[in-house]
Amino acid sequence: MSRWKDCEAPSLAEIEAMAEAARALLPEAFQASAAQVVLRVEDVAPDTFLEELEIDDPYELTGLYEGVPMTEKSIADPSGPDVIWLFRRAILDEWVARGDVGLNELVAHVFVHEMAHHFGWSDDDIAAIDRWWE
Repeated sequence: MSRWKDCEAPSLAEIEAMAEAARALLPEAFQASAAQVVLRVEDVAPDTFLEELEIDDPYELTGLYEGVPMTEKSIADPSGPDVIWLFRRAILDEWVARGDVGLNELVAHVFVHEMAHHFGWSDDDIAAIDRWWE
């Protein structure tokens, strides 16, 4: 265990850099639209998100898309920028619990999952092609 004594958990900025690296790897057809989405990384989800989603444990929410999916947007809609939220502590908790995936890979997965919501995919649509939990 002593080999971990001098280690620190990745910072918010490091998690953000991992997500931005995943954004840069999106196919070119998605780049312009993906660039319009704001990325926010926080330690845990705010209580307002947890209450709205009826989630009791903040460690159950690793990411969230906040906005209007492209498939539902209208030029007449006066909305602010769409936001992808990543929650560092929940991501780290899942990473440790899984033990079978790299942290970069997990952050990329969460980011791309939330970006898929921006493009109008439902959780069922995503699950049909990304069986991450297996």
